[in-house]
Amino acid sequence: MLDQLFNIVKNFGQDAVVNNPDVPNEHNENVMADATSTVAGGLRNIVAGGGFQSILDLFKGAAGGSGGASSIASNPIVSMMTGHFIDKLINKYNLSPSAASSVAGKLIPQTVNSLAQQTADPSNQQFTLDGLIGSLTGGGGQGGGLQDLLNSFTGGGSSGSKGAAGGGFDLQNIIGSLSEKAQNSLQPGGQGGGGGLMDMIKGFIS
Repeated sequence: MLDQLFNIVKNFGQDAVVNNPDVPNEHNENVMADATSTVAGGLRNIVAGGGFQSILDLFKGAAGGSGGASSIASNPIVSMMTGHFIDKLINKYNLSPSAASSVAGKLIPQTVNSLAQQTADPSNQQFTLDGLIGSLTGGGGQGGGLQDLLNSFTGGGSSGSKGAAGGGFDLQNIIGSLSEKAQNSLQPGGQGGGGGLMDMIKGFIS
């Protein structure tokens, strides 16, 4: 799903990056690749740290919210990604702080909101939580269980206590398993080690 995430970034990047005179044209593709890496890497690191519940909450909020990207810009996950991308735009591409804040403040929330909405839509088979998390942890699809879990939150299912979600899911076991997979992907030789994630994303640049 990294290629689909990259396409989302390119869609919103047409205005925030390509048509933005503050971003030199020769950097357009790499800036959008870095934005993709920021979102993907941010989600992967949250999973590795045991924060999968926070991702579920973010996607649930995007699916049910009416404020669009602006309403999730203050979400801690999105704020973290935006701040990281601002630093990268300043230090790697020499954008001014104000220009970097403008680009990141548009591109990251728009991308995350679109990703979350499409993934939370049970009728959109191209975007599933299993495919997304699998692409980030190197584990492939998760057999449909994660998407079912998300649907239990966004499609009228009830959530249980802190230890379990609706539909009989043991959320704590799921979080632990995903955290371990994400941590392994960050090790040397894993998908996330040695810049592997960014290398994969740059492979989508035509």
